[in-house]
Amino acid sequence: MEHGGRLGAARLAFRGAPEPFIDLSTGINPRPWPVPALDPDSWARLPEPEAEEALRVVAATAYGAAGPAMVAAAPGTQLLIQLLPRIFPQGRLAVLGPTYAEHAACWRAAGTLVTEVETLAALREAPAALLCNPNNPDGRRATLAELRALADAMAARGGLLVVDEAFADLEPEVDSAATLLPHPAIIVLRSFGKTYGLAGLRLGFALASAERAAAIRGWLGPWAVSGPALAIGVAALGDAPWRTAESARLAAEAARLDALLQQAGLTILGGTRLFRLAEGEAAAWHQRLGRAGLLTRAFARQPRWLRFGLPPGEAAWDRLAAALG
Repeated sequence: MEHGGRLGAARLAFRGAPEPFIDLSTGINPRPWPVPALDPDSWARLPEPEAEEALRVVAATAYGAAGPAMVAAAPGTQLLIQLLPRIFPQGRLAVLGPTYAEHAACWRAAGTLVTEVETLAALREAPAALLCNPNNPDGRRATLAELRALADAMAARGGLLVVDEAFADLEPEVDSAATLLPHPAIIVLRSFGKTYGLAGLRLGFALASAERAAAIRGWLGPWAVSGPALAIGVAALGDAPWRTAESARLAAEAARLDALLQQAGLTILGGTRLFRLAEGEAAAWHQRLGRAGLLTRAFARQPRWLRFGLPPGEAAWDRLAAALG
């Protein structure tokens, strides 16, 4: 699988590149939510069930689910992506692509026949379906009405609709499928680390009907989320003013990045507040920027695409501008 964020491999590929090597290959907020000091007990003791319940309560509010019974918390969304095909097996699944490749890979590994389609209309004809909203890497959106129609079509044939909303937190124009719950066909995935710049914490959520959410929690077992992650998750998810301010700040940063890339002759295809997708001589740019100590995200199946995350501070902006110069 291809992933961004592998700075060790980047240093091997671009020996002699200036340090610090700047990672622009992921869609992780480069300015983390300010983590407060934690109670030492969060490290020393097994998490109490009440702490996990408190996290599910605040997550339900933050994500628009009707209540904590519809929330399952996990040590990262990636684990949920790998578990869903085993908890809720499907014979056939259509994925709206191109998108995050782990989805199709995990369903295929579980024995599901996976097809990639390019339109919502084609997705609606499938017995089970999956899409990212907004999509990674192009930022494509589906409306709430489109999601409801898809979910109804899946429910009519006893199927499943998985909606990965990993990049939805900071996009106020995106309507979450969580507001349609307890729809019997819908499972929504939400990432924590991308929005809050704390990917190393490993925290993610599945939102579904109470029955499906309980099944996911059962598969995860007790103490699935660490004590520090529970404490930080409760505090950060409850910080709605920070999310609002961060959404506005990152919108300005994304516009700044668009202008810089366009000035270099690249065409902006889309994206979100946390990443931008550009088109051009991608392989040449990827190599040129890598030699300058800037890691971008290239795509083997779309050789003219290059994805850029946001630079982490003015020094990084200056280095990117000089390398694009």
